[in-house]
Amino acid sequence: MKKLNLKDVSQYVEQNIGTFHQKRIQSLDGLKLSQVLKRKNPYLFKAKFVLTAEQIISGIVDAHISSNEETIFGDWLEGLAIFINGKVYNGRKSTTIGIDLEFDNNEVRNIVNIKSGPNWGNSSQIAKMVSDFKTAKKTLRTSNSQLNIVAVNGCCYGRDNQPDKGDYFKYCGQKFWEFISGDKNLFVEIIEPLGHKAKEKNDDFVKSYSQMINKFTKEFANEFCNDNGEIDWEKLVRFNSATILPKTKV
Repeated sequence: MKKLNLKDVSQYVEQNIGTFHQKRIQSLDGLKLSQVLKRKNPYLFKAKFVLTAEQIISGIVDAHISSNEETIFGDWLEGLAIFINGKVYNGRKSTTIGIDLEFDNNEVRNIVNIKSGPNWGNSSQIAKMVSDFKTAKKTLRTSNSQLNIVAVNGCCYGRDNQPDKGDYFKYCGQKFWEFISGDKNLFVEIIEPLGHKAKEKNDDFVKSYSQMINKFTKEFANEFCNDNGEIDWEKLVRFNSATILPKTKV
């Protein structure tokens, strides 16, 4: 085990955080109005007394961004965790299906599945992870039958006060970052570097976001608003839910 140098973490963040911001913008650039309209519940908008195209567009785009950003940043944090672990324990990105990180500590081979937060999956998804852990253990023991292997579901934020799940351990937030680095304060020490050029990068994102809202609002109004400006709810519901998709321009 080596002591973590926080300057290495800051340098990694500065060199790589741009990837996260680029992917945020790319997720907007590839978005189409027809895609997001099909995913949202038109009855909910009506029940909430939504009256303008911009309200609908902002609602569906913001929901897309929130979900998408969680995934994008979760993937980015996984890379950061693997980098930090490599510096301390010589850990590595795993080539085994379902395993993100492998490293040795105190004569134990740790196999880690990394998630963004603690509430990441349903029962079938968790069962799949457990199955991946069991398969990985069998694979690793083909070359060393005496290998002591511990499976861990690591979550970058949050907490779980009952980490022993039987087939694996679940470490969240402070416990996870300490587990991969040996530093109990790392979970708060990494927050400052993450703000590197955040305002500058976010200004670029806001520009793309505003353009997307304007573009989609115009498309929506042209397709789903009557000449008097009122939303044509029947046409919107048919586009979203009809067995045969009506012809539209979006």
